[in-house]
Amino acid sequence: MTFKSFRITNRNENTLLSIAIGIIYLWFGTLKFFPELSPAEDLAKRTIQLLTFGFIPSSISILILAFVEVVIGLCLIFNFYSKQIVKIAIVHIIFTFSPLFFFTEESFTTTILTPTLLGQYIGKNLIIIAALFTILKEKVKV
Repeated sequence: MTFKSFRITNRNENTLLSIAIGIIYLWFGTLKFFPELSPAEDLAKRTIQLLTFGFIPSSISILILAFVEVVIGLCLIFNFYSKQIVKIAIVHIIFTFSPLFFFTEESFTTTILTPTLLGQYIGKNLIIIAALFTILKEKVKV
């Protein structure tokens, strides 16, 4: 197959978006299986503690999160249950913004216009959520 024969269509673009987002989910999720390997581990544990009112122990919650992220990643990469997985990923991504509210002092320096590295790490999820809605739009049409 040559590049010339690869016509860019919405379907191809969305497939590339799904694979790219899937790789990120798979990569970041896999890191969470190994203690202290993920830079987001501590933040994820503290956020889940707040969201679940401490119901799920941190050592368990991080493994559940890792599993969910890996499953989302694999499903996006291999196009399994794509419409449902995209919806689950959107819900997950929405929850990733909660540290901006729970941990504002760690997310921003002096104002909300100057995010810390952590705030930027969370803020980049705007791109992922926009891409997920783009993918979902195509899935609903089909």
